[in-house]
Amino acid sequence: MSFQEFFQTEVKPALMKELGYKNVNAVPRLVKVVINVGAGEAVSNKGAIAKIQEQITLIAGQKAMITKARKSVSAFKIREGLAIGVKVTLRGARMYHFIQKFTTIVLPRLRDFKGIEASTVDLHGNLNVGLTEQTLFPEIEYDKIDKLRGLQVTIVTTAKDHQKGRLLFEKLGVAFKK
Repeated sequence: MSFQEFFQTEVKPALMKELGYKNVNAVPRLVKVVINVGAGEAVSNKGAIAKIQEQITLIAGQKAMITKARKSVSAFKIREGLAIGVKVTLRGARMYHFIQKFTTIVLPRLRDFKGIEASTVDLHGNLNVGLTEQTLFPEIEYDKIDKLRGLQVTIVTTAKDHQKGRLLFEKLGVAFKK
């Protein structure tokens, strides 16, 4: 059973019952996953962006987009239009595949993992997790990376508040600290 089928057949009915919804369309659902890496080092190391883009493309299974600076910031030696990051947005089947991999493989690989903080779910029911290294993903070969880099994973939902968002993620198998 795919993760998308699991969501439709098990998670959605459980949420309907627990939240007391009569309409199936009122149940919180997943909208998209955004993976983002900020690369301040790109100011001095021109090859960094290409390496990050390659790694994020491997992780997401979809080509990553290079983000450029909107404003110049002299304190950080950043000029407008300079490449300073990489991001990718996943929807549909790729999104469900990524979430399944994220909850079952990546999160348990965190050192001393006892669950993620409840505060990672924001007031709008979205999950925001910062990871300290890209080697947590099985696609990344440790020998082939040039530097450990952190990344931000944001899972956007239609949940209206923190409580409904957290309940959705608990049903999806995200482990929260007790």
